[in-house]
Amino acid sequence: MATATSPATAISSGILNLGCGRKRVDGAVNVDRTPDTNPDVVHNLDQTPWPFADNTFREVLANDVVEHLGDLLSVMEEIHRVCASGAVIRITVPHFSSPNTFTDPTHRHAFGVFSFDYFTEASELSFYTRVRFRRREARITFEPGMVSKILWRLANRYPAAYEKRWAWMFPAWFLYFELEVVK
Repeated sequence: MATATSPATAISSGILNLGCGRKRVDGAVNVDRTPDTNPDVVHNLDQTPWPFADNTFREVLANDVVEHLGDLLSVMEEIHRVCASGAVIRITVPHFSSPNTFTDPTHRHAFGVFSFDYFTEASELSFYTRVRFRRREARITFEPGMVSKILWRLANRYPAAYEKRWAWMFPAWFLYFELEVVK
């Protein structure tokens, strides 16, 4: 772990951008494992604890990063630890039916629309960890196009039916989740 630049000013903004890559967010603490992307903090997110104090952030951005990490439970526990109660977590991951899910050899996980329910009271299997989030939104997204508008409406209205019966015929592109930290 090494700090590329002092993230003190960015920490005061309360936004953490995990696995920033080349998508830095101005005003956020941008974290990546490689110094080649010029993050504020160079850190391997698979190594815990992360170099941040408890209850520091009010928002976390995890765009196209969670699927690359080894232990999802540890990642969610660290997100919970470094966030204040009520913090908003925004996550994008490829949908399990997306060709990108299995094309990228660095992807370790596949996700469905109910994957993050395991961290909420909505799942009877939420006993794997004690950290809790409230699901604010879960959205299935498709590649742009006319047919996609119809698919988007149906898949998001009936997500269980879509994933059970139609996902392999009409693959989704990615998932967007918005969670709230519950402490």
